[in-house]
Amino acid sequence: MPWPCMQLVEFVPILIFVAAYYAFGIFYATAALMAAVTVQIGVMWAAKRPISGQTKFTFWLSLVFGGLTLLLHDKTFIQWKPTILNWAMAAALLGSHFFARHNLIKRVLGAQLTLPERVWLRLNYGWACGFIVAGAMNLYVARNFSEAFWVNYKLIGGFAITLVYVLVTVAYLGLNGHLSDPSTDRPKGAGRPS
Repeated sequence: MPWPCMQLVEFVPILIFVAAYYAFGIFYATAALMAAVTVQIGVMWAAKRPISGQTKFTFWLSLVFGGLTLLLHDKTFIQWKPTILNWAMAAALLGSHFFARHNLIKRVLGAQLTLPERVWLRLNYGWACGFIVAGAMNLYVARNFSEAFWVNYKLIGGFAITLVYVLVTVAYLGLNGHLSDPSTDRPKGAGRPS
């Protein structure tokens, strides 16, 4: 499944969560989220689509933190879930570099891009920092704003932060000449190859 389609599929449970929140409140929304991620995994499994580690982790986080939210009737657990997910992704990026000696960003994008090792390292650190900031922002919004504001932030903020990081990454790569096709780079005045 192409990356944009995959991102859309990953976004559906959040849309269901927000719709259920405005219709029924935070606890029904939490139950709807748990059902949506379960159906999402089930559909991907039935369609024999590969299920990414991030999707599996999100599934288990939703079930555990959603279950605690419902069991203890405390919205704090579901509000912490995005922070745990973001910080876990940051830890995976940094841990893979320092302990496993490989770069997760390069592993994901290496087939599409050929970059110097120092650039892969900067991207890895940059995205790790982005996930740390996103997790901290989620906590800040959850603690300092209304429940409804946090739900709207969950819908729009997470997507917006990811979009900003993608744009910053593309701008960084473009400004440093890493997105040009080496086969089309010829010295000025060089004729077309015959």
